[in-house]
Amino acid sequence: QVQLAESGGGLVQAGESLRLSCVSSGSRFSFDTMSWHRQAPGKQRELVAWISNGANAMYVDSVKGRFTISRDNPKNTVYLQMNSLNSEDTGVYYCNAAGTYARRQYEYWGQGTQVTVSS
Repeated sequence: QVQLAESGGGLVQAGESLRLSCVSSGSRFSFDTMSWHRQAPGKQRELVAWISNGANAMYVDSVKGRFTISRDNPKNTVYLQMNSLNSEDTGVYYCNAAGTYARRQYEYWGQGTQVTVSS
């Protein structure tokens, strides 16, 4: 059974940094894409950053230049380095992993980690 476990969230002040980690376990294949999503109170979940197996990355405009996504395939881990945090970055951050195996598509979600930025 595939599991994703996020860590690294917390309470910080505006302008500070956090690094989120997401470790996957139980997968028989390497994920094609891994991504971070967030959900602010009263809002829909949104994609924040995405990285392919080949390390191509994409970011939502609001975090470009401040956040960096990376992955360590041997460690089955994806990271999100978040710098210059502001109150609009507050929310629950979820890790997502997706891939294809034996012609079937799979997608998994972590349980989320809370990030709170005080202004």
